[in-house]
Amino acid sequence: MPVAFVTGINGQDGSYLAELLLKKGYKVVGMVRRSSTMNYERIEHLMDQITIVQGDLHDQGSLLGLLEEHRPSEIYNLAAQSFVPTSWNQPALTGDITALGVTRMLEAIRFIDPKIRFYQASSSEMFGKVLEVPQSENTPFYPRSPYGVAKVYGHWITINYRESFNLFAASGILFNHESPRRGLEFVTRKISDAVARIKLELAKELRLGNLEAQRDWGFAGDYVEAMWLMLQQAEPDNYVIGTGESHSVREFCEIAFAHVGLDYKQYVVQDERFYRPAEVDLLISDPSLAKKKLGWNLKVDFKQLVTMMVDADMKRLRVKK
Repeated sequence: MPVAFVTGINGQDGSYLAELLLKKGYKVVGMVRRSSTMNYERIEHLMDQITIVQGDLHDQGSLLGLLEEHRPSEIYNLAAQSFVPTSWNQPALTGDITALGVTRMLEAIRFIDPKIRFYQASSSEMFGKVLEVPQSENTPFYPRSPYGVAKVYGHWITINYRESFNLFAASGILFNHESPRRGLEFVTRKISDAVARIKLELAKELRLGNLEAQRDWGFAGDYVEAMWLMLQQAEPDNYVIGTGESHSVREFCEIAFAHVGLDYKQYVVQDERFYRPAEVDLLISDPSLAKKKLGWNLKVDFKQLVTMMVDADMKRLRVKK
């Protein structure tokens, strides 16, 4: 039975990835940070099938000890300070976890077992002020947030260790991927939750920032399959993962509200407090390499994603109500 080690397993991507790996016959070991309160909501249904261990990307010793103990054949590094607005308030923390944490994990692999296959979760936020549209594996980076800058470091240190120490280190440049398990602080989930609350008369309005901001949004459940496929190849590489389509926040609102028979214009209020200090430009992926080399394809389209999220929040809030 192959062993997969997943950092950030209690996040959105970690939960979907754990489900996929279990179906494929892996023993799944998930690393979480030690805290006084543990949030296992996304993986609660998997707790009797996976092994949870405590470790920290801040702490080199904990990573060395965990890899020595569990001897994984694959590592998926999904842990990060991943909320972009927070990265402006906590830039040093973001850099220490999202950037230097990658180096600590690669060092642990190099010392414990250089044959371990490593996946690094890179991000479309690295493109930032885009230098070409659409963005491919060869597009230069121009990050526009401390989070994006930290992800660029993590991406390049992964490539550096691949080339310097011959590690199997692959990097997935994932564009925005959402699901009903997305945190409520992210705009897509903020919208779906608000739609359900307004429909159920639990709220009266939704305050958002720039409605014209555009993103390449896909379903997280599709994207974790691409992560796994990257580590099954003969050679490691970098892959852009996305839908190849771009949609605005306004369009997301329109579909979400219409799904429950409402007009978003009557409920959505633009609020300058939610504008970014530096907005990214048109993020839209060119996933042709992943489709060609990995055989990866989407199963859920944009409208299906939006309605799936609204339906899930309607169901959740009906139960609470």
